[in-house]
Amino acid sequence: MRQVAATLLLLANAGCSASPGTAPAPILPGWIGVTTLLDSAIAAGAAPGAVVGVSLAGSHAYYGTGRLGADDPTRPDSSTVYDLASLTKVIGLTTAVMLAVQERRLEVDSSVVRYVPLFGADSTQPVRRTVTLRHLLTHSSGLPAWRALYQQTSTRRQALALADSTPLEGRPGEKYTYSDLGAIILTQAVEAAMGTRIDSLLAARVFGPLRMRDTRYLPPEEWRPRIAPTENDPWRGRVLRGEVHDENASRLDGVSGHAGLFSSARDLLVFADWVLAGWREGADKAERADKAGNCGRTSALSAFARRQDLPPGSTRALGWDTPSATGSSAGARFSRLSIGHTGFTGTSIWIDPERCLAVVLLSNRVHPTRDNPRWGPVRGLVADRVVETLGKDSLNP
Repeated sequence: MRQVAATLLLLANAGCSASPGTAPAPILPGWIGVTTLLDSAIAAGAAPGAVVGVSLAGSHAYYGTGRLGADDPTRPDSSTVYDLASLTKVIGLTTAVMLAVQERRLEVDSSVVRYVPLFGADSTQPVRRTVTLRHLLTHSSGLPAWRALYQQTSTRRQALALADSTPLEGRPGEKYTYSDLGAIILTQAVEAAMGTRIDSLLAARVFGPLRMRDTRYLPPEEWRPRIAPTENDPWRGRVLRGEVHDENASRLDGVSGHAGLFSSARDLLVFADWVLAGWREGADKAERADKAGNCGRTSALSAFARRQDLPPGSTRALGWDTPSATGSSAGARFSRLSIGHTGFTGTSIWIDPERCLAVVLLSNRVHPTRDNPRWGPVRGLVADRVVETLGKDSLNP
């Protein structure tokens, strides 16, 4: 914990932590509304199985239902490892950017070409040199959403170069387009600034110190029995289990800022508590600074969790999303200060500092095929049911 606490977010004395000695509960005791809802969604075919994890003021509870996959009847639990898909963008990439900003190795309003020179090499699009890291973090860079790098290249180096040279479709800051390409380019900026690949950086500076032992890129073979399988992938000709689902991430050797991380519910609640601690630290610093009559310095999270209004009307913070008025995966009851994200494989995380609450929902809804639209509404329904239940029960019996 030493390096992380010194340079990024402080976990201790945060105001959202549980009493010393509080042990995680294996299920959600008394939360029949939450567990029944998840059971029903799995029975209806929304996913083979799923795990919900809840942290309330640092006390954790979990519930797993269904099975790991079509050929594996094992019931998932808090230690089941899932392909996080785009949760990688916040658990991994955004955290790495915050670390680099805290250490003054990156500046969010600097031009991307300062860190990734190839991005500005196309002389026919001089506007590219005005794209900043903030634009990449808010998906307002003008880059298209996606490109089939895995089909057009054969190595990681070629894929990165193709991402860097992909033409803009609009002017920076004018339109929101959720872009994996932007996250891939931002990954290169972080790696250039920190002098190491993102998997090594996160393992040494975040996941290791936080003892997130289930969280990593490229999970080892011995983890396979507790990894939920994803798609029977036509491109690779096999059911993927412990191998990143995202094709472009696969072409990038399984390591990218847009996808590639694997983790469990128990690890993600540790991460969420860390975020809540940093949030509280930032709020406390701001309050002390205000009383002292000067601006002071809050934690990096305070800036990254704030809506950027870039482009105008966007719900995006830096890296993170915030709840939208309708159709949010956070449901309708999380506070406006909440931050979260979803992943294509059927994963999500939402963190609410007003309630000291975090909800992690993990599934493999793409198994055996991605052509399964039933999971989307489940996220918001579960989040709402958790908040509703807080008025009736606590996490402890």
